[in-house]
Amino acid sequence: MRWASSAAARVSSARWPITSCSPWRRVRNAGVAKPLATAVPSSHPDPWQVLTRFTAARIGLGRAGGSQPTQPSLAFQLAHAQARDAVQRNLDVDALAEQLSAAGIDSLRLHSAAPDRRTFIARPDLGRILNDESKRSLETRGPPASAYDCALVVADGLSALAIEHHAVALLQELARRLAAEGWCASPVCLVSQGRVAIGDEIGTLLPARMTAMLIGERPGLSSPDSLGIYFTYDPMPGRSNAERNCISNVRPPEGLSYALAAHRLYHLMVEARRRKLSGVALKEAAPALPGETE
Repeated sequence: MRWASSAAARVSSARWPITSCSPWRRVRNAGVAKPLATAVPSSHPDPWQVLTRFTAARIGLGRAGGSQPTQPSLAFQLAHAQARDAVQRNLDVDALAEQLSAAGIDSLRLHSAAPDRRTFIARPDLGRILNDESKRSLETRGPPASAYDCALVVADGLSALAIEHHAVALLQELARRLAAEGWCASPVCLVSQGRVAIGDEIGTLLPARMTAMLIGERPGLSSPDSLGIYFTYDPMPGRSNAERNCISNVRPPEGLSYALAAHRLYHLMVEARRRKLSGVALKEAAPALPGETE
């Protein structure tokens, strides 16, 4: 206590005003102390914030001291929860089949060897092959008069939400294009708990000269419903990812529009039929649609 008393004595005997580095200063002949400067606001906007109108990416978040402000922090937690929900969500195949039927598009219902969502996430290999019942249903359908030009496959992948939001509209756009150009497409194969490679087995069993797989992409923090298209020429089990072409981020209005995605896919199909290949050797260079921007 003696130390405290002596310290207090030294402070009381110090000359006023206190040095400018102090947040307070004594005003001579005044009875109260006044702040040296206006208090700094607790939250600082980020100058990049103006760019958020051009992208859904997490930029321009600002800061509150050494942390994020409350609003961006809550938005991050919401985006993370939406991404987790998208991965765990099961695809409503019945509702999807009804929507396709209303649009005049035939469909088949198939299932991978993964019996449920938990197994699908833990065992990616089972999501790449059909279960026995689905194999038999394709084998007993009987071959078409000739092989389909293209097998159309839809799988939930890692985001059933993407399929629910975008698959029907994209398939309508693609079906109009294929019908106008005289292509013979298979009924749409709706696969529960499916991954990309399952399209190879389906294309072999139908049979089809090429497959176009519409699948839910792995969710991001700003895109829980992004749809991808994986295109493979001459599908067969064992094809590698290097033998496929991918059109990703089909997600209007933030991502690729349905019209542009269908346009690019059709261009790949035409070039693949001409060159008899797909993958890294086939570059996507479709001409731009009039007035279309990504």
